[in-house]
Amino acid sequence: MKNLKTILIVEDDEALAASLGKSFVRREFEVKIAHSSKEAIDALKKFHPRFAVVDLKMVGESGLECIKQLHQFDASIKIVMLTGYASITTTIEAIKLGACYYLAKPANVDAIIAAFDGLAEKKVEKKTSIKNVEWEYLHQALVESDFNVSEAARTLGMHRRTLARKLEKRMVS
Repeated sequence: MKNLKTILIVEDDEALAASLGKSFVRREFEVKIAHSSKEAIDALKKFHPRFAVVDLKMVGESGLECIKQLHQFDASIKIVMLTGYASITTTIEAIKLGACYYLAKPANVDAIIAAFDGLAEKKVEKKTSIKNVEWEYLHQALVESDFNVSEAARTLGMHRRTLARKLEKRMVS
């Protein structure tokens, strides 16, 4: 009988990927870890997961392309996008490409499993602050430039270092 609890973890941070993998194994999942989109697609040749966790920003690539490829391989795979770069723009794009949910890091395995089951907690919507509106606008430019900071800065009409500082400031706080 085929194991119904199979998961593919696509995460370039090896320590985080290993930690998630161990947590899923403890919950009786069969786990395969890939550190890039290419590794994930190669893994699909032998491993047919029912679930996938995909990081948004991996070294040199976007997890959005990985989601698209996973969904093309098997539209029934339930995909949760994990990211430290949460924004409305990338959330919408991930859902359009086939993700069933989008979680900001850090997210524990129980939250990920709840997202697969459609039981993830819904947050009470607050008014958007000016800082959040700015972040969304900057992040949208980043997504449109495929996370190329120089290109995004040109699009926004600001210096590349200014954009990098704004992004770094947001990541730290």
